[in-house]
Amino acid sequence: MKTIFSPKNNPRVIIIQKLYGRLFNNDNELTYPKHRFKKFIKDIVSGTIERNDVIINELDKNLGNEFAFNKLDKLFQIILKSATYEFLYRPNLPMNIIIKEYLDASNYFLDNSQTKYLNALLDSMAKKLRSSNA
Repeated sequence: MKTIFSPKNNPRVIIIQKLYGRLFNNDNELTYPKHRFKKFIKDIVSGTIERNDVIINELDKNLGNEFAFNKLDKLFQIILKSATYEFLYRPNLPMNIIIKEYLDASNYFLDNSQTKYLNALLDSMAKKLRSSNA
C-alpha cells in the first residue's frame, strides 16, 4: 500500500514553514500547534534560530568557495540551515534519514530539478560534517 504524502503530518515541512515565517516576521512569537512531534519541531526550529551564526559559518566553510550561501533562494537557505543543525546537534539521527526527510519535505515546496540540487548539497554537507565530528 502506497502512503500518501501529507505535508501537515511531516514534521520537517512544519519546521521549514516556521523558519520561513520567522524570516519575514522576526518580531512574531512562534507558536506550535498540537502535533505528535511537537517537541522535536520546537527543538529544531529554536536551535536553528539560536545557532544561526554557527550554522552559516559551517555552511560557508564546508561547501567551498564556488558556493555562495546568501545568493541561494530563501527556501534553500532555510532547508540547508535546519538540516545542518540536525547534522551537527542530532548525532543520534542517521544522516541518510535526515536527507531523505528533508528531500520529501522539499517536494512540497520545490520542483524536481531543484530537489536534485538540494540532494547534492545536503549529501555533501552531511559527509563533511559527520566525518569531522566523528
